[in-house]
Amino acid sequence: MSAFWQAVGFLTRFPVPKRAQTLEGWSRSPRYYPLVGLLLGAAVWLVGAAAGFVFGSAGSPVAAALVVAFWIIATGALHLDGWMDLADGLGSQRGRERALEIMKDSRVGAMGVVAAIALILLKAAAVQQLAAEGALAVLAVVPAMARAVLLAAIRFFPYIQQNGLGSGLREGVTPAVLLANGLLALAASFGIAGWRGAIAFAGVLLAGWLFGLYIVRKLGGFTGDVYGALVEGSETLALLALLAFTTGGFL
Repeated sequence: MSAFWQAVGFLTRFPVPKRAQTLEGWSRSPRYYPLVGLLLGAAVWLVGAAAGFVFGSAGSPVAAALVVAFWIIATGALHLDGWMDLADGLGSQRGRERALEIMKDSRVGAMGVVAAIALILLKAAAVQQLAAEGALAVLAVVPAMARAVLLAAIRFFPYIQQNGLGSGLREGVTPAVLLANGLLALAASFGIAGWRGAIAFAGVLLAGWLFGLYIVRKLGGFTGDVYGALVEGSETLALLALLAFTTGGFL
């Protein structure tokens, strides 16, 4: 179970047993990322339901803001930090080496702040409208979708950061692990959101693949920050896709 607790402790701020707070099982921990995403999604959904009860409607702006705030806190802003760093690096319009240096800088620049604000606003607005449409339950599967995309990125795209947090993860993402987790995320997406969920998951996978190709061309491969940005971007895209399918009459 050490690999599972490694995944929980790394991707969330949920409490884990003290004996699991080591690097034992680190390389095998990615196989549990989508499962941890389902646990996180369930917690996000429960917070949304509770906030809706307290404030009279799950579709209220305050309830949506609380959901997104909890979402960020529950992950320790791990992925949001990567989103901001990548925005600073790519937004600098510098060459590859300089962009990577900027991403390693602990300070956040203007592009990172703007990117974070835009992302949080999009997530909050999407959560609010989904809740207003009676589709709050789809929040339970969105984090799992994003972490399944992350597994694919770990498997298929190079990791270029020496001694970074992503070191050694690829060996744990075997074809069997990738297939099993893809099916898990697909089943959860279909089970919770029907065909809309399945199609949204397929769309997020495609977008993640295109993003990976772009990152390889721009930076030569992935870093820990890029992994985080991929998770945030995939979650936001999944929310927007599910919202479009729910309200736009596409399906």
